[in-house]
Amino acid sequence: MSNLQQAIIAGGCFWCTEAVFKDVIGVTEVESGYIGGHVADPTYKEVCSGTTGHAEGIRVTFDPDVVSLPEIYDMFLGTHDPTQLNRQGNDVGTQYRSAIFPLDDEQRQEAEAAIARWNESNGGTAVTTIEGPAEWYPAEDYHQDYWDGEGQRNPYCQATIPPKLMKLRKSFAKYVKDDA
Repeated sequence: MSNLQQAIIAGGCFWCTEAVFKDVIGVTEVESGYIGGHVADPTYKEVCSGTTGHAEGIRVTFDPDVVSLPEIYDMFLGTHDPTQLNRQGNDVGTQYRSAIFPLDDEQRQEAEAAIARWNESNGGTAVTTIEGPAEWYPAEDYHQDYWDGEGQRNPYCQATIPPKLMKLRKSFAKYVKDDA
């Protein structure tokens, strides 16, 4: 196995983006958390209030020999709606913004390129921001692996996650794990 890399993305509810990326080949870990705000070590309740400036995000750990960073960014942009400013569906507020948080200059360049590719293919309408550097704060334990547990019984998740998984399987089939 090569050296693992990480990417931090925010595309609305972290339960939804976590569920998508757990099904991607080469992804070894997905952690839900908070990023891009001005309060140290925020809680879920604080972030949901919209007053901390954080986005609900995920930190994806992946093997770049199996799935590249540009492919991660393309899947991110292709499985949520990057045209909605500060919302995803019924989730409204800056904590649900579409954003990429590059960890270095190379990731920033790849993020810019991914947004440009998406815009070229979709009429130039993405509002996804590129932010940071910013401190990452893991979400509380009960948010981790949410879809695999509590999310299966949560009506919100049942309504929002399967369509995102279908987008992944339809548009990015070669990146979906066999057991997904």
